Amino acid sequence: MAKNIELELGAHMSAAGGVENALLIAQKANCQCVQLFSANQRQWKAKQLTQDQIDLFKSTYKETGLKTLVVHASYLINLAAINDETLDKSIQALKDELTRCDQLGIHYLVMHPGAHMKAGVESGLEKIVKSLDEVFKTNWQVQLLLETTAGQGSSLGCEFEHLAYIRENVKRPEALGVCLDTCHIYAAGYDIKSPENYKTVMKDFNKIVGLDNLKVLHVNDSKKPLGSKVDRHDHLGKGELGKQAFINLMTDKRITKLPLILETPKGTSPGGKDYDLINLAALRRYAK
Repeated sequence: MAKNIELELGAHMSAAGGVENALLIAQKANCQCVQLFSANQRQWKAKQLTQDQIDLFKSTYKETGLKTLVVHASYLINLAAINDETLDKSIQALKDELTRCDQLGIHYLVMHPGAHMKAGVESGLEKIVKSLDEVFKTNWQVQLLLETTAGQGSSLGCEFEHLAYIRENVKRPEALGVCLDTCHIYAAGYDIKSPENYKTVMKDFNKIVGLDNLKVLHVNDSKKPLGSKVDRHDHLGKGELGKQAFINLMTDKRITKLPLILETPKGTSPGGKDYDLINLAALRRYAK
């Protein structure tokens, strides 16, 4: 492994007070990429961005020298909703997210595929495909990424086959990529702790989804055990995944060329150091 491997590391940062603030926080943490919410993720409707806000974001992006910009879509969105009103709101909210991303010059928009709400996996996946076909009637500049999920409740995306089905059946598969979350896949039952198991899981991912479609990784440890279906993030090497899982990840050249984004708990350690800095430093150590 080369000593000076170029990594594109980042974290989800707060956009409180203005979307450009997430970029400034990322720069301060010596990140090369960043993820943020483009609006309040607990509300269906957001205020439209003003031209001044857009200009400030773009100038800040240029000044910070960051590379990849990622937005995470609202958790309210459910493209498999069985309630017509919720489904209509979800489709419109996703269109609004994509509009804001294009205005800001965002590279990727990450979203959870949806939850079938007891309608069944097949029905849920079909509804997601239909919803995305409606959304993709517009040609967006930003690429939408479907995120792997832990499978909590009736959430879809916890099996690689779910993501493959959606991409294979939408009318515009080129508009869709994938975001892999290490905590989520482990909670869903994909064991990446040992080097051997990691290789098997990634081989299966490549065969089913395709590594070419993987654009971003969420790098998180898991508070809950393998196959728990519970989505709870932990600091790297401190949870159920442990240090070796991330060494497996960070010594995989196919992975380390991609944007790697932390969604680990915020705050400061007992020693007074920012947890993001601790976790980012861990990733750099694991890469060596």
